[in-house]
Amino acid sequence: MRGMTDNPASDPTGALAGVRVLDLADERAIYGTKLLADLGADVIRIEPPEGDRLRRRGPFAAGGDGEEHSLYYVYYGSNRRSVALDLESDDGRARLRRLALASDVVIETEVLPRAGIEVAALLEEQPALVVVSVTSFGTAGPWAGFASTDLVAGALGGFVATTGDVDTKPLNGYGELHHGTTGAYAAIGALSALYHARETGEGQLVELAVHEAVPSCLEHVLMWAWHHEALPFAEGDVLPRRASLHWSDAYEVMGARDGSVMVTVTPDPMKQLAWLIEVGAEADLLDPRYQDPEEPRAFGLRMMEVMRDWVANWDVEEFFFEAQRRHFPYGWVLSPDRVAASPQLEDRGWWGEYDLGGSTVRGPGAPYRLEETPVASRRRAATPGGDTAEVLAEIGWVD
Repeated sequence: MRGMTDNPASDPTGALAGVRVLDLADERAIYGTKLLADLGADVIRIEPPEGDRLRRRGPFAAGGDGEEHSLYYVYYGSNRRSVALDLESDDGRARLRRLALASDVVIETEVLPRAGIEVAALLEEQPALVVVSVTSFGTAGPWAGFASTDLVAGALGGFVATTGDVDTKPLNGYGELHHGTTGAYAAIGALSALYHARETGEGQLVELAVHEAVPSCLEHVLMWAWHHEALPFAEGDVLPRRASLHWSDAYEVMGARDGSVMVTVTPDPMKQLAWLIEVGAEADLLDPRYQDPEEPRAFGLRMMEVMRDWVANWDVEEFFFEAQRRHFPYGWVLSPDRVAASPQLEDRGWWGEYDLGGSTVRGPGAPYRLEETPVASRRRAATPGGDTAEVLAEIGWVD
């Protein structure tokens, strides 16, 4: 590989030790380059001379609103080296091209074409190179070149239309879930193509569109649209907006006395009925009309109605733990502060520590555990352009 196997920025204990990744990603793919950086790759992030605009993105730590206080960047920009290039200049574009050719993987969001660098020319000169190109809508089609944000991506991808209830406006999910999904796909595409390159010596261009990543997660929403004729209770090709109630009517977030909990009659409705009978809350569920094996849907709908009244009389924490003790897959709806204090996450040592302007802040950990090649513990976000001279010297660039 062309990666710097002896470079201290490449974590020698990481699964991707020795792999060099050129990071030209904005919000649409920066999570993908972070995943590779945390796995031990030497990820080099290119910034303009005035610094990455994402360094100035909130939320900010208490006491400041400048780039040194950006909690967004201290997380998404961690474990990188930083190189400052002026891509408006011929010299900057030439350096960028040299860095791309000296890398194993390039992940970019429309930076190469703006710099006048053709991927085909890069692959001709360096056949084992992997380039992951992320756009909002793809490079062809009637919407190619359209602008987007995470909210726009969710709206045009079909996600937002499924949220809320019939009496509310569609809702946007908190956080940039759509860009996060695209970033994860970018990392998967990069690693898949890198594996192929190692096996065959053949690199390739991996194209990824946010607009295609979002509907890939819609599961039953699209199945409903295409196959609603097979569902006797479907009233049309659009899945009705129904807040937290699942399309199958078997899962719902219900209100308890002091909170909410996701409740389901699956996987064993009769076991659930036995619990209701045990505490005298079965109502009319033993009525023969609900015992007809040919009409299981009527039984399920009535059980959910009975359970709404039953759940409303519980303290949510007590109810959650009692359900789990009985092996019912209920889910307590935890507020963010409770998630931050989760004894499960604490016991697993999941949280990461990030360096923020000389102080340490707690942040999300890795989404997986690798027993033999642990995820990197280096957490600093490099100073803007602080590694420029070092990196250019490594690739043999001489002014």
